[in-house]
Amino acid sequence: HSMFHHCDVLSLSACAAEKEAEAFKEQGNAYYAKKDYNEAYNYYTKAIDTCPNNASYYGNRAATLMMLGRFREALEDAQQSVRLDDSFVRGHLREGKCHLSLGNAMAASRCFQRVLELDRKNTQAQQELKNATTVLEYEKIAEVDFEKRDFRKVVFCMDRALEFAPACHRFKILKAECLALLGRYPEAQSVASDILRMDSTNADALYVRGLCLYYEDCIEKAVQFFVQALRMAPDHEKACLACRNAKALKAKKEDGNKAFKKGNYKLAYELYTEALGIDPNNIKTNAKLYCNRGTVNSKLRKLEEAIDDCTNAVKLDDTYIKAYLRRAQCYMDTEQYEDAVRDYEKVYQTEKTKEHKQLLKNAQVELKKSKRKDYYKILGVDKNASEDEIKKAYRKRALMHHPDRHSGASAEVQKEEEKKFKEVGEAFTILSDPKKKARYDSGQDLEEDGLNMGGQSSGPGNFFFQFG
Repeated sequence: HSMFHHCDVLSLSACAAEKEAEAFKEQGNAYYAKKDYNEAYNYYTKAIDTCPNNASYYGNRAATLMMLGRFREALEDAQQSVRLDDSFVRGHLREGKCHLSLGNAMAASRCFQRVLELDRKNTQAQQELKNATTVLEYEKIAEVDFEKRDFRKVVFCMDRALEFAPACHRFKILKAECLALLGRYPEAQSVASDILRMDSTNADALYVRGLCLYYEDCIEKAVQFFVQALRMAPDHEKACLACRNAKALKAKKEDGNKAFKKGNYKLAYELYTEALGIDPNNIKTNAKLYCNRGTVNSKLRKLEEAIDDCTNAVKLDDTYIKAYLRRAQCYMDTEQYEDAVRDYEKVYQTEKTKEHKQLLKNAQVELKKSKRKDYYKILGVDKNASEDEIKKAYRKRALMHHPDRHSGASAEVQKEEEKKFKEVGEAFTILSDPKKKARYDSGQDLEEDGLNMGGQSSGPGNFFFQFG
């Protein structure tokens, strides 16, 4: 009887509540053991609602949320559990683990150190402390490498760090940004999209999506993403800079194109040059700008500079057909036929069209022609010389090299002059005969196994005396 008075109504209901909460917890544990984390979560929540100041219930629910990959919520539960009981080792461990998974390695280290204060030999805390230190080191290295523009290394560091911090948005974004800078757009896009699925207003992810579009030369679409990122985070420096660059690049490039269309090549050259100075990271747009400037240079008949511009374009984008074609044409115009053939071969291998085949064939013929004797050069006349000019030139050269003129010279000189005299005759034989000349000009003579390759030195003297 007297005992009943001690146990007033309130404590009775408290006892009952504790019992009920324990039953909920046991059910939660059973589901947790079966890996049914959603049900486990529901029962731990019931236990907490029934008995809101029991540290272990929060600890259990934190573990469940971690298994579900919901680290932010898990962190709150773990923090609540150690607030209720500061000596709750598993609570500190879980708080640390959540911090680490989210990429807060410093905060994680503090939690694991707290565990080691409570339990010096806790091997899990020792290992996790090492992991947190590792993550911090990778972060430091990545920061230095980013400054050095060694983006591949940054991706490597972030992949290592993400093994310990799989839920860290910061690491994922840095990785995605570097993938974009390396031109690995599909990978960068998928990292950014993953983050946006979980967090649709993430300014960093919006920025990376924009960056990919910007680097793929879809500048207008890119600007929309940068603007959206700035709406979410008005002081996002990178988005701000990228937005500025994108707008400036688009405007300069368009101005250059306009000047080019109007035939104002000097101005076009200047505008393309200015555009090239805006953003060295934008490989694709810069490749186009180099190619455009190459076209301008070829219009200004600065062929070597045009070749350099096209070379820069293909260095940036080795699949850029237009730049190869433009460079090959410049090589043809400067009689660098071997280089022209190499470029046309690359183009034809990439896109096997009729036109490309024809261009390659032409270049091959010109190359062969350039390797045989140049009869025009031997006579010292232009390729478009008239019949009359050819006759005059032949006379002049034949007189210059005629053996009678060199009868007093050394044997060596005599031999050399005789050779030249024969070549002059040979050249005239071909160029004075309209049919042979036509075949020579078109390179047809090359296709018939060099039939006329200097085989016809039929007494050049005869011609000489014809006109003499």
